Amino acid sequence: MCSFIELLAQSAPDLQDALAQVLTQAQKLLFVIDAFEELRVPSGVEALVHDLCVDWKTQRPASTLLGSLLKRKLLPTAALLVTTRPEALRELRLMVEQPLFVEIEGLSECDRKAYFLRHFGEEAQALRAFHLMKSNATLFQMGAAPAVCWMVCTCLKLQMDEGEDPGPTCQTTTSLLLRFLCSQFAPAQGSCLRLHLRSTLHALCLLATEGVWTQTSVFDGHDLLRLGVHESDLHPFLNRNILQKSRDCEGCYCFLHLSVQQFLAAALYILGSQDHQDLPAGSPSWDVGNVQRLLSKEEGLKNPYLAPVGHFLFGLTNEKRARELGMTFGCLVSTKVKQELLECRVGSPENRPFSSVTDTKETLHCLYESQEEQLVKEAMVQVTEVSLVFKDTSDIMHASFCLKHCESFLKNIFPADAYRNFCIAFGGHETLTHLTLQGNDQNDMLPILCEILRHPKCNLQYLRLVSCSATTQQWAHLSSSLKINQSLTCLNLTANELPDESAKLLCTTLRHPKCFLQRLSLENCQLTEACCKELSSALIVNQRLTHLSLAKNTLGDDGVKLLCEGLSYPDCQLQMLVLWYCSITSGGCNHLSTLLQQNSNLTHLDLGLNHIGITGLKFLCEALKNPMCNLKCLWLWGCAITPFSSEILSSALGRNQSLVTLDLGQNSLGYSGIKMLCDTLKLHCSSLRTLRLKIDESDPRIQKLLKEIQEYDPQLTIESDDQDPTNNRPSSHDFIF
Repeated sequence: MCSFIELLAQSAPDLQDALAQVLTQAQKLLFVIDAFEELRVPSGVEALVHDLCVDWKTQRPASTLLGSLLKRKLLPTAALLVTTRPEALRELRLMVEQPLFVEIEGLSECDRKAYFLRHFGEEAQALRAFHLMKSNATLFQMGAAPAVCWMVCTCLKLQMDEGEDPGPTCQTTTSLLLRFLCSQFAPAQGSCLRLHLRSTLHALCLLATEGVWTQTSVFDGHDLLRLGVHESDLHPFLNRNILQKSRDCEGCYCFLHLSVQQFLAAALYILGSQDHQDLPAGSPSWDVGNVQRLLSKEEGLKNPYLAPVGHFLFGLTNEKRARELGMTFGCLVSTKVKQELLECRVGSPENRPFSSVTDTKETLHCLYESQEEQLVKEAMVQVTEVSLVFKDTSDIMHASFCLKHCESFLKNIFPADAYRNFCIAFGGHETLTHLTLQGNDQNDMLPILCEILRHPKCNLQYLRLVSCSATTQQWAHLSSSLKINQSLTCLNLTANELPDESAKLLCTTLRHPKCFLQRLSLENCQLTEACCKELSSALIVNQRLTHLSLAKNTLGDDGVKLLCEGLSYPDCQLQMLVLWYCSITSGGCNHLSTLLQQNSNLTHLDLGLNHIGITGLKFLCEALKNPMCNLKCLWLWGCAITPFSSEILSSALGRNQSLVTLDLGQNSLGYSGIKMLCDTLKLHCSSLRTLRLKIDESDPRIQKLLKEIQEYDPQLTIESDDQDPTNNRPSSHDFIF
């Protein structure tokens, strides 16, 4: 028990006489609480907020004084700066009100590079080591901490000086930390030395493990006492900076970096059973969970320290690595935990490893860390479908290493930002059928993709390239590859800038007899009226294409006229045409109306977000009245149709016997317009099964109308227009893209 002023005097005895006067001017003070995550309160962090005090002269437990400062009850006008690791942020947020968060990222890339140059001295060696670290995104991110840079430099320089290849060392974080640890110790010789080193290693592993489970990274003399370890026993690890004396807390210790603690925690799980006998008799039980708890999703959500331990544990199941650890420290190691890891990570119904993008990513990370192909094969044997979102090159490496061992069907692979290694790994993989590459500006994207398409064993059926940057020459390579590939039936090029020359090349491919495309989306590709002429000529010849989306291109009425020329040919098999937001007016509707009355194969037409008005609707309704019209689905979302147009539309619906879906969403028909439509549907036997309207839910008259029509025709579904077409265009489900 002490007062706040007495607590301050303990750390600043020289200011003891002046503290009282200083505290009266709290508005001028800044208190710094460093490393909040290392705070150790016997009854838990929650105890900080109990029995708060407001007087800095009142005696309270130190934890209460600290909690009072954090909750702004004590010296509320003083400024407060708290540093913490992200892992402890949740507890801190519960204590402070209206905080301002600032993330300190550590060393920048330039700083890390400069660090390597200083450490190595020789530029060539330094740059090679730097690029090796950079090739591992996880390791490079960790390198923002100077301690990690020091470990990497120390480890790789030693290997280079001895003429070893440092490449494999940076392949995984496990391999780097293992090499660093083992390089600090020659293989143990002599029974006494082996026993001492083994005993100390095991004690540190146990200390590290309990620290991980209790989210503690600073340890005091009491912790060492429980282990039966003296400071002199720690010298081999203290002298090599693996363990360090805390600079801020006398008599306390911490590991060089949190990753070192997590690595040693993982090592505990593979140490032979004889090491557990090295603890002094009567040692208390330790708060350490088993492998099942370590890998459980529930524990992982509560404790962010655990996930890296799981990664390292998978990495240490590698036979070669386990042997290296055992030989260095004279330990018996066991990789029997390997089967338990598989059951917990892959076979556990609770974890459901491939049930979501997040779970899949975590599972692949664990398997990659092992670098054991047989282990991966066992894990992937049951996998038939995965969904992935790739954010960096590490995600690509993990996927390419693991998924190539799938012997079953692969579907829905979603890489983004980086994918070269992934694509190369899957070139010619017969079971890869769906591939999406999104948001990529790498220059080598299309050439690699073309290699896959040209591969004789390529079985890709669905390809989606979204917002990809490519040259005209690269689009030309893709077009020529489509003439060779005989498996691809769906191609989606949404949001790609296709110059007229590139669009022309694609149309040439569509005319080729060996082009097997059935569905093609050129949405938002900056196509112009000039492209429509090429598309029209392709439609005349191509007898396989059934679905074409040209949404969000400024085609205009003249562009539609050119398209209709191709669509009018008897051999044209196109069934669905999407012209959403294509700057079409009544003139374009006139051309489409003429086409639809010529026994065209067109059954689905989307004209959403085109200002066709009453005149355009009149042309379309003429087609709907014609028995030669085969149209089944018509989307007129947001087409400026008014209540005055309802009479024309009602007349057409009364005579049409083919239309199944009609979308009039985002058109203000009002009560009178909707009533006219409902009256028509009640009077005539209509084929209509889905009607989408803009409905005023607050108008009881409209609600009554809708109820009556649905009682009259239970098979008719009337949908209220409440969706955002920018996220999901109404016709997209029918297009199946």
